[in-house]
Amino acid sequence: MLFWNMCLLTQSDLKRIFEQVDVNGDGFLSLEELNRLLQMTGNSHYTIQELESLVEQKTLGFTEFLFFYKSISEQKNGESIGGGGGGGGDAEELENDLVKTFKVFDLDGDGFITSQELESVLKRLGMWDETNGKDCRSMIRFYDTNLDGRLDFQEFKNMMLLSKA
Repeated sequence: MLFWNMCLLTQSDLKRIFEQVDVNGDGFLSLEELNRLLQMTGNSHYTIQELESLVEQKTLGFTEFLFFYKSISEQKNGESIGGGGGGGGDAEELENDLVKTFKVFDLDGDGFITSQELESVLKRLGMWDETNGKDCRSMIRFYDTNLDGRLDFQEFKNMMLLSKA
């Protein structure tokens, strides 16, 4: 759930995601639809049985989806902050999560995220709305420290960690 944690998602962003993932438009996310969303965000390590055990029901309305998002976010934040004993494990887990998330956005696998790739993924997640003024080129330019017009992994990592603060 790193993508969800590190990007500042508003309730309206989550509503758009919910509606995009609710393929049949019935106002509920089936476990299959929820699993598809998790796979789209690079979190495909859940089976349908694990999801059912986690959410304790077969479908989620929007309110339950918000609760699911909040509980997963809090769980991740608690792991990062509270981390028991090992010290280095949290940093390594964060780095691994960032690599997975980077790969979600790096659609062509060339090691860089372009504004077109960023826009494409945001559209796929239902988070792109031109009327909201979200401009991927501006986002890329803001974090593009070497001014090549795209984000390498280190620039992406800086963006994700700065946006979380």
